[in-house]
Amino acid sequence: MTDIAEVFRLLGEPNRLRIVLVCLDEARLVGEICEVLGLSQSLTSHHLRLLRTARIMRATRQGRQVAYTIDDDHVRDVLRNMIAHFVEPHEHTHDPAIEEAGSCSSSKGTS
Repeated sequence: MTDIAEVFRLLGEPNRLRIVLVCLDEARLVGEICEVLGLSQSLTSHHLRLLRTARIMRATRQGRQVAYTIDDDHVRDVLRNMIAHFVEPHEHTHDPAIEEAGSCSSSKGTS
């Protein structure tokens, strides 16, 4: 449980998520990642080290450069499913239980 929570915490940082998404479909050189996202080399390398340690990203040496890609299809599938979740249209039905829960939480602390 703790390892899974740590992965989601790492992906919750916007720059790390952007790095992962840029590498979703193809390996990218560190310099490419920096250029596409407008991040410094040191910041990008720091984030990549954390992502590699968590087994989200994998590094492959290409001559004098290092390319990064998603570590495996499991990680790639989770990310693609999350993207699909937010891209597809959702029909929200009227649910009194959800509205009641929302009104309870929004009224706390206002008395």
